[in-house]
Amino acid sequence: MLIRAIARISSVDPKLGMRLSAYANGGDAMFHARAEDFFHRYKKFIEAQGRSFDFGVDSFLRLQRSVEEQRVQFLRSGKYQNSSFEEVNRSVYSNPEVMQYHMHGLVFAQFLWPDQYRRFQFFSDTLPSYRNIGTYLEIGGGHALYVTEAARVLPGAAIDLVDISPTSLEMAKAIAGESRIRYHLTDIFDFPDQAAFDFITIGEVIEHVERPSELLTKLRSLLKPGGTVYITTPANAPMLDHIYLFRNAEEIRQMLTASGFRIEQETKEYAVKINDALAEKMRLPLMYAAFVTPVQV
Repeated sequence: MLIRAIARISSVDPKLGMRLSAYANGGDAMFHARAEDFFHRYKKFIEAQGRSFDFGVDSFLRLQRSVEEQRVQFLRSGKYQNSSFEEVNRSVYSNPEVMQYHMHGLVFAQFLWPDQYRRFQFFSDTLPSYRNIGTYLEIGGGHALYVTEAARVLPGAAIDLVDISPTSLEMAKAIAGESRIRYHLTDIFDFPDQAAFDFITIGEVIEHVERPSELLTKLRSLLKPGGTVYITTPANAPMLDHIYLFRNAEEIRQMLTASGFRIEQETKEYAVKINDALAEKMRLPLMYAAFVTPVQV
């Protein structure tokens, strides 16, 4: 399925296709196994909706063009296009056409954008080292890549997934195909404040809100003592629905620390190999991920 996706991309955008082919050819056996499993799940989901696998690939191409356009604007202005939830809700979340290509495009980005996959690899390689996870919560499940992996690694855990988007929740349910996952269509701020979870995954969410520190405080209220959060967020990564601009990894670390978390393990990824100083000068998108625990007061 990965090769099929890249072949279609190459027919539309040969330069991008060449770059993705080189990247895929350099992937190890685990990368290809994970991609095939995930895309087969997606293919079953999209065909059940009366669409083809190629619809998803075309959505990725449209997402790729959108990101490139957003980056040009970002380099000119130094700001993201939107700065409030109201703006994003009007232009993205309440626009079915935009929301559709955005969600389906992100499915393919998990494996076709190298920095995205490396963060998933970090999660997959590290999660098994966390013992005694009996309760797991994921916030913003979307494409279900992470929650599916969590269900595999944690066969005895109770798993909950919260998402504010009906479109996203529907996709997560269908792709995960896990009957033991409990799905909640709600804003995480409306979730009960009770220390109920041993582990929380929140990927690519805090940049979508105006005050990320408030969301981080909410996470603390949901964690059991000694619990862990896996969190990812980008810096200098303009997209239609990104609101809060982090300019480097240190700004992310400072917010995590100020919100009462200690960073246990972290990774930061660029799409290309480059040193931090030059990347910051060029304002290249940085993808940050960390396992954090609350500081006990």
